[in-house]
Amino acid sequence: MIRTEKIEGFDLVIEESRSNKNYWNDLWQYRELFFFLAWRDILVRYKQTVIGVAWSVVRPFLTMLVFTLIFGRLAKLPSDGVPYPILVYAAMIPWQFFATSFTDASNSLIGNSNMLTKIYFPRMIIPASSVMVNFVDLIISFLIFIGLIFWYHFTPAWTILILPLFFIWVMLISVGAGLYISAVNVKYRDFKHIVPFVVQFGLYISPVGFSTNIIPEKWRLIYSLNPMVGIIDGFRWAVIGKNYPIYLPGLLISIVATLLLLWLGIGYFRKMEKTFADLI
Repeated sequence: MIRTEKIEGFDLVIEESRSNKNYWNDLWQYRELFFFLAWRDILVRYKQTVIGVAWSVVRPFLTMLVFTLIFGRLAKLPSDGVPYPILVYAAMIPWQFFATSFTDASNSLIGNSNMLTKIYFPRMIIPASSVMVNFVDLIISFLIFIGLIFWYHFTPAWTILILPLFFIWVMLISVGAGLYISAVNVKYRDFKHIVPFVVQFGLYISPVGFSTNIIPEKWRLIYSLNPMVGIIDGFRWAVIGKNYPIYLPGLLISIVATLLLLWLGIGYFRKMEKTFADLI
């Protein structure tokens, strides 16, 4: 909406702010800031440190061992014809990326509060760059997974070539959830105490330590409302192939849930963005 008023002989044009009309263009214009923030956080995490790299390897590896012992050895759950560690680790790769990205994004705006109160730039860059930082951990975890495949002399299916699509999928859901929780955390600071619980609870309700094939057929559609179910199933199917038949209705529901979460995250973030400087 554009409105013109006369003030002491001057024409004052009042229009919708430039940031609203050209926000997506601004994101592209500030792409160097996005890469700078991501690179800065990567250096902080990995430069002159052993724990940073080791933790990205040890954490999913230990989780895999625990789940293999509990679900594979003690509970003796089926592994769909593949070594149980491969079944679990194929799920750990996307889950660990999502969980870490969600946690990092939740505090990203508060951690960069000095930038929010001094200069203009699309605030969406901050939580998005925090998600991108974890892409390094994702690559490291995938390299460990390749080593695990060689260790068990397992031959992946040709569908592993489709795996990059599932990498993109988990990044989209991480960005959507990260944008939403980062905006909520600015307004309600006590949410930082809830995030670890949400991540832990999400681990239990997602099929990380077991195959979704053990879920009764009548509950699989409802279970697929958790978008991580489709992503994890997709990762496993891409690696295992036809021995891990994918549940197509659940996959479609997970895709819709991911797009909905991404839309809600962007919408709520844009709604709250104008208040960040005042709230922080």
